[in-house]
Amino acid sequence: MTEGRVRHIVNLSGGKDSAALAIYLRDRFPDLEYVFCDTRKELPETYEYLDRLEAYLGRPVVRLDNGRRDFDHYLALRRGFLPSPKRRWCTELLKIRPLERYVGDDEVLSYVGLRADEDRSGHISTKPNIKPVFPFKEHGLTLRDVLRILERSGVELPGYYRWRSRSGCFFCFFQKKIEWVGLLDKHPDLFEQACRYEKSGGGPGYAWCDDESLEALAKPERTAQIRTEHAAWLKLNSRDQTGRTLSDVFTDSLSAEAISEVIRTWEL
Repeated sequence: MTEGRVRHIVNLSGGKDSAALAIYLRDRFPDLEYVFCDTRKELPETYEYLDRLEAYLGRPVVRLDNGRRDFDHYLALRRGFLPSPKRRWCTELLKIRPLERYVGDDEVLSYVGLRADEDRSGHISTKPNIKPVFPFKEHGLTLRDVLRILERSGVELPGYYRWRSRSGCFFCFFQKKIEWVGLLDKHPDLFEQACRYEKSGGGPGYAWCDDESLEALAKPERTAQIRTEHAAWLKLNSRDQTGRTLSDVFTDSLSAEAISEVIRTWEL
């Protein structure tokens, strides 16, 4: 432990909120550390976004890699049983523990990008020497502010927001079906890997989508149906976005879910 020193750390997810927080805090702490816990199962767009953010910040983003203790290692230890919303061992082992090992016993202020307009607590470390801080909540910053920070900096949004609403592994079980279709379109090789995981693990009848296998979802007639249903939903829940900037879109009084849908379909 470093006597008398408190470390300031922004734990980046590869998504918009933590990126905006890193930009927001950049000049407030001269010794601010930027950390990304790499699962080795991230989207290519995530790595590209981290490089872009790093260039803007002018400081390195420390990439924490578990080495041999990667997703496949822990999957084998669990005899092939895949993570799920009820058993999020992937977050605990590949996101939280690497950060805890990195900071050791040092006193840490860990800055988290939860916004003032969000009603959730997040999945964070409970170690007593790591104190979470929520600047956006404390200062009343909302999604509109996050988008303005990103747009004014020129960092903008990660590329995956054109078809997906969240950061995380390419096989994240929180994805909606239209996002799985997006993965199939944009990264068919990763979609195939997700299919192999699904077929080999999770127990009888397990599916990433809960009620439908990826093999079934990938059939042309099914993907067409998902696209049609999504387009109809989007038409009902958002305005015409033609010729509008990101700020124009996100200052509308859209529901949180509608905002996610607009992010995901931007420039499709």
